[in-house]
Amino acid sequence: MIFKRRDPKPTLRAVAEFLWPRGGWTRAFHYVKHRMRRLPDSPERIARGVWAGVFVTFTPLFGFHFLVAALLAKLMKGNILASLMATFVGNPFTFVFIALSSLKTGHLLLGTELPDGELRALSRKFAGAGSDLWHNFVSIFTAAEMDWSSLSIFSRDVFYPYLIGSIIPGVTCATIAYYLAVPLLQAYQKRRRGLIKAKFEALKQKAAAKADAKRKVDEAK
Repeated sequence: MIFKRRDPKPTLRAVAEFLWPRGGWTRAFHYVKHRMRRLPDSPERIARGVWAGVFVTFTPLFGFHFLVAALLAKLMKGNILASLMATFVGNPFTFVFIALSSLKTGHLLLGTELPDGELRALSRKFAGAGSDLWHNFVSIFTAAEMDWSSLSIFSRDVFYPYLIGSIIPGVTCATIAYYLAVPLLQAYQKRRRGLIKAKFEALKQKAAAKADAKRKVDEAK
């Protein structure tokens, strides 16, 4: 295949680089910021893509953030690549804040309370839900009985309040990101156009000077 790696990356290495990119998260952040500013689109369309990506990071749709962000950006007529890059907001450093704000807001809206130690139990409940999904898939082809207990607990205690609660902080942070992105992108694109114009003028003057020098040489002959 054309895009297949010559040296396949081991699974553990791929997971490790997802959690901690080569060069660190600071370098990854600057790379994403640089790529975002150079996207060939209007600031408003790029910012709408950013809105979609930031909003989706607050939802519990893990594993589908790219897909949902792209679909949302398309519906909003935003830049799809910008939406994918904006999901970078959800990373190991921000996950605790995102999960806590979404879960707390969800329980508040549902009139329930976030149990003590719920965040520490998240990984266990995610693992339990995944185990149920795998077990039930296998049971389709075997004599094993389906078990939905862990999935029910995950849905009740985590997914549903997380999903409901993600709306308010997600919309808030995404809207802030949008209004910050538009003027920054406008300023960057204006500055870049100025630099390109100045470079073009310099080349133009250099070509004119060269042509003038050649003309004088020809006249001297």
